[in-house]
Parts: sequence; C-alpha cells; structure tokens
Amino acid sequence: MSLNWFKYASPASFYPLAGKLIPWFGWSAALLALVGLYIGLVVAPTDFQQGDAYRIIFIHVPAAWMSMFLYVVMAAWSALALGFNTRLSAMMAQAIAPTGALMTFIALWSGAFWGRPTWGTYWAWDARMTSELILLFLYFGVIALRHAIDDPRRADRACGVLTLTGVVNVPIIYFSVQWWNTLHQGSSVSLTKAPSMAAIMLTGMLIMSLAAWFYAIAASLARVRVVIIERERGAAWIGGLTEVRNA
Repeated sequence: MSLNWFKYASPASFYPLAGKLIPWFGWSAALLALVGLYIGLVVAPTDFQQGDAYRIIFIHVPAAWMSMFLYVVMAAWSALALGFNTRLSAMMAQAIAPTGALMTFIALWSGAFWGRPTWGTYWAWDARMTSELILLFLYFGVIALRHAIDDPRRADRACGVLTLTGVVNVPIIYFSVQWWNTLHQGSSVSLTKAPSMAAIMLTGMLIMSLAAWFYAIAASLARVRVVIIERERGAAWIGGLTEVRNA
C-alpha cells in the first residue's frame, strides 16, 4: 500500500500530521542534546592548543551549520511557492525564518565568546564573520518584510524573491575561508578528507548537530501550525477544529 504524499500539500491535511510529528522530533532533540553536551563537556578531552575554550564548538558549529542549511531549505520552499503557487510551501518558508535567525544569532554569539580567548578579540570583520552577520540580516529582513505587507499572497511573493536573492550568501559563508585570507580557521570536518579532530570530539559535535536539526524541525512544524490557523481562519475545517477543542 503506497502512501499518497501529495495529499499533505494541503494545509488541512498537513496540520494534524505536523501535530503528530512535533513530539517525536522535540523529545529526540532534547535527548540528543543531553547526550551531545555530556560528551562535549565531560567525556571529550581538553584540547592541547585551545584548552577548554574549544568546547563551545559543540554549540557554535551545529548552530552555524543549521543557520546555512535552514536558509537553503527556506529558499527551496520559497522557490516551490513562487513556481507552483502552493500555499503550504510559503507557510513553511515563513515558519522556518525565526528558527534560522535564532541559529544564526547563536552562531555569532558563541563565535564571539570563542574568539576572545582564541584570537584575542570578540569580533573581527573578516569574510566568514561578516557574511554570517549578513545572513542574520537576511533572516530579519524576510521576517520584517512579511510583517510589513498585509496581503499574505503579496507577502509570500516579496519574501520569496528576497529569500532567493539572498541565498547566494550561503556559499560565500561556506567558502569564505578558502577564497580569502580570514581570521576564522578552516573547517575541521570535510566530505573530501579525514576530520582534523579526535573521534570523540567529532561524535559529540555530530550528535549536537543532529539535536539542532531535530529542534529546528519541531520548532518549524509548531510554528507552521500557527501560520496555518492564521491563514485559514475562514476555512470550514478550522471551525470544526475549534469545535473539537471546545468540546
């Protein structure tokens, strides 16, 4: 028996599915975060160069990865919304933006506290840091633009265009340490070569990255349910949902 995924393109069908998935991703994120933090803060050894200051990477790196990944996902949903005029795609893009902004802020904030003992400064206007800051402004810009336009359809189109325009910044962030001489160190994890860190450190960081990923999914699903209710207030199925809650 095959599952018809196309039916979940309807907000009315996706709403209950999202409600069922949120606890699974939410509790999984919490459990993974506890395991990852235990490995990073307790089990992993002290780095011989940076000392214990390096342990902030277990927060910084997953947040930085997710800040870029979520923007690409947001851009993909925006492209679907613009190309096929699908309501749920625009709603998903809207729901992802705040979590992406949060991850970007955490990456910048934790990077500043990592930079002080490592580089001697909280901030330097190098390519990696500046392009990550631009990413935060792009998230804020998308959120602000949506609230500035009353008509949801017009807001979807405007935010979609801005999101797709700004996606060019993601490869700039990723490749900045290769293209320019920056203060920021190169990637410790690469798909083309062996990682330059101990296995236990890598394990903790990957677990924390998975926790951040699951959290982002849970938060986005919870937020898109709110967006669906706000957008579909006049729909008959929303009225039926209200009656069930009041019963």
